[in-house]
Amino acid sequence: MPTTTIRISESTRRMLGELARQDGKSLQSIIDRAVEAYRRQRFLEGLHNEFEALRNDPDAWQTEKEERAAWDAALADGEKP
Repeated sequence: MPTTTIRISESTRRMLGELARQDGKSLQSIIDRAVEAYRRQRFLEGLHNEFEALRNDPDAWQTEKEERAAWDAALADGEKP
């Protein structure tokens, strides 16, 4: 796997080192996990913002509610879960 060098502050390096020691993982593993957690956090924040915008648009929100009702009806087709 290709690697690269990045500059980080000394305090961040110390925190990474401590986390790596506590978890018994490599620095690279800790950084990989931190970046993935950050990516997921940003995704969920974006989703939240888009959903909030949808709810703040009365016409779009009504359309959403109607679509949900249609799916609810489709799910209630008499089949037992």
